[in-house]
Amino acid sequence: MKITVNPDKNIADAVKKGLELTGGYCPCRREKKEEYKCMCEEFRNQIKDPDFEGFCHCMLYYKSK
Repeated sequence: MKITVNPDKNIADAVKKGLELTGGYCPCRREKKEEYKCMCEEFRNQIKDPDFEGFCHCMLYYKSK
């Protein structure tokens, strides 16, 4: 398993800027809940799945098998 930052610099920079503005919460979500704090709970659970390969919700991180 390997987790990398999105290779599309424009997307990665936009998400990182959004994280700065929201205090570390996923900029793609409307609510500021603890489970939306980056690296979000949804992606942490996806990482645990050995068959999952793909981006996190906001497309900042990518998990490859």
